[in-house]
Amino acid sequence: MSSCSNSLCAGSELSCSLTHTLSMLDSAAELMMVHTDFRAAFETCERGLHSLANTEQEDSNRCAEFKAGFCILGIQALAELNQWQGVLSWVLQQYEQQESIPAKIMQMCILLYSKVGEPAVMQDAARVWLHCPSNNGVTGFATVAELYLLHVLVPLGHKDEAVELIVGEVGSSAFTEEQRQTALDVVEEKEREKREQTLNPRSSPNSETTAQTVSTKGVVIRKLVAMLRFFYRNLLLTRSGSFSLRSVFLAVVLLYMLFLRLDPAHPSSFMWISKLLQLLKQMWSAMFAPYQAVMQSKEL
Repeated sequence: MSSCSNSLCAGSELSCSLTHTLSMLDSAAELMMVHTDFRAAFETCERGLHSLANTEQEDSNRCAEFKAGFCILGIQALAELNQWQGVLSWVLQQYEQQESIPAKIMQMCILLYSKVGEPAVMQDAARVWLHCPSNNGVTGFATVAELYLLHVLVPLGHKDEAVELIVGEVGSSAFTEEQRQTALDVVEEKEREKREQTLNPRSSPNSETTAQTVSTKGVVIRKLVAMLRFFYRNLLLTRSGSFSLRSVFLAVVLLYMLFLRLDPAHPSSFMWISKLLQLLKQMWSAMFAPYQAVMQSKEL
């Protein structure tokens, strides 16, 4: 039996290597969230990335997902170790070019550097990424544009570039007409506050960032919907045996930690409940519809 198992692994080397990679990703998540051993988690991520780099990537989509997973965990580990200064350079080591960074990792980097008060670090990388034609249609493009506007350009006071982003090609692709008008209002309000503060340095604005207050609902909705869709997709994979329930649980908790802990804005409304309910209904149907059909047939 052992000889047969070895023969199967030899005949499907890619499957065996991906199984090992998934195990490493699972271990890194466990070290991060259960044991809070951030150094060990980061080192596991680096070993996993090195293993992926030396693997013949026949299943490019799955390998890209694993690579993004290791990078997401690695970013969180560096942030917990207070080594956030090296996050962007480390990500660029993995993807080489700024425009090749996945949207969800670009979002994390913008939020991280915004939270530590260094939004300028992401200005060039985000600008290059948004103006790359191949990124225009990817999932998460609009969120990257919104975060870049509200967490980089507005805090830095780059009004002209912010307006150009909103009314230009990027804004037309990322935002609706109503969203563009709201974004312009935010930029104008921020500029007005800046002028008032210059004229009267002793006065301080009532809120730290009007931009965050106005945009919180849109950002939170997109993040929650993305997390739920990720969970739904992995539940389907769980039924086919590709993922363990433990892996799905760790992935969901990880996304919750990353998007809510790194985001300095707090939700001010709960309009997303309807979308949440809709996605939960889809997941319920996908998981239990076959069993319901069997029960109904038995009753008949």
